[in-house]
Amino acid sequence: MVIAGETSGDILAAELVQALRSELNRFPAEPTWDYQPLRACLEPRFFGAGGSRMAAAGVDLAIDLTAHAVTGFSEVLQNYGKFRHFFRQLHKLALEREPDVILCVDFSGFNRRFAHAIKRRLRARGDWFHDWNPKIIQYVSPQVWASRESRAYQMAKDFDLLLSIVPFEPEWYAARVPGLRVEFVGHPMVDRFGPPPARAEPGGGQDSPKILLLPASRPGELKRHVPVLLRAVEMIRVAFPRARFRMVLPNEHLRRQAELLGIPPDLPVQVGDVAGELPDADLAIAKTGTITLECAYFGVPTIALYKTSWLTWQIAKRIITVKYGAMPNLRLNREVYPEFIQDAATAQNVGRAAVELLRDPARREKIRSDLGEVVASLGPGGAARRAAGIIVRLLDQPVGSTRHILSPRTS
Repeated sequence: MVIAGETSGDILAAELVQALRSELNRFPAEPTWDYQPLRACLEPRFFGAGGSRMAAAGVDLAIDLTAHAVTGFSEVLQNYGKFRHFFRQLHKLALEREPDVILCVDFSGFNRRFAHAIKRRLRARGDWFHDWNPKIIQYVSPQVWASRESRAYQMAKDFDLLLSIVPFEPEWYAARVPGLRVEFVGHPMVDRFGPPPARAEPGGGQDSPKILLLPASRPGELKRHVPVLLRAVEMIRVAFPRARFRMVLPNEHLRRQAELLGIPPDLPVQVGDVAGELPDADLAIAKTGTITLECAYFGVPTIALYKTSWLTWQIAKRIITVKYGAMPNLRLNREVYPEFIQDAATAQNVGRAAVELLRDPARREKIRSDLGEVVASLGPGGAARRAAGIIVRLLDQPVGSTRHILSPRTS
């Protein structure tokens, strides 16, 4: 069973499902003394919740959770009833189908509660007649080191394995919850995009720079960020009349929503293929999060911003313990990318920072140099394959076990 709730998690889950299928299909059959197969090489079955990438990878989806992605405390509260319904539906599905593995991909608030509910059910029913005992795995750690560290202690009780894509996380968890198995597998971005391209000053030069606008992966982010970006674009065009802009969004649903926000006809909006646009971009303006790491991978100087609801911000600023929002800044613990959060995320601040960067090639070159450290921290290629191998080894139970991942009941 695989559960992912956002576009980025949908991609991660699809890559891992494909790697798991390949890894499990390589497993040899093992006959017993009477020549009956103790372990059969059968096609693994995947089901759960996610999005179009998981469906294309062969996951039988009960719910498309990516269509309902939200972020922030107030947004979650507003959609509480809907997500409670999804939660109960998936919980019932797990109990009915009894998967050997429950693979929770990102989407930490929902998935942590789901793992806890399953473990609580198992502890209440642990007897000879109820032998279902799935391995519960979290792929991508929530940023517990940035806020609400106490989450790590509950995770240690509910997860059998945590697969990390951040190199310092295994050591961080080991110092607090040594009983939780945490494995760094590298970042899937390395395989997704191939070797980082050699980077020179790209685009149209000083007179006609190419600027990417990367505002959102969720509807709420788009609604808050697009008005800021459109006004910043106007400021940049005053300084660079020949500047070329392109907005890239992850799906068609967000593109349609963007059209309703007043995108001018001369600003093209593209769905997907951000990796095809980044190599020759002079500058990006992007929301904080994974997309800033993608900009770093391609060596693109970037202005990062993020705005959320008033309630979410009031809570967040009291519990977040890190200084930065953009992933490259977090990884290096210094401001490589200029970033503007909440009240500072104004068109004036973003537009001014963009113009200053475009007028300062030496500063852009220094940023690109610093980004080399960020790329080096992502680890080697093969993250999904490495994660799949760790999962299979975890599930390769000794002979005599009542359940086996590679039995004909494999899910």
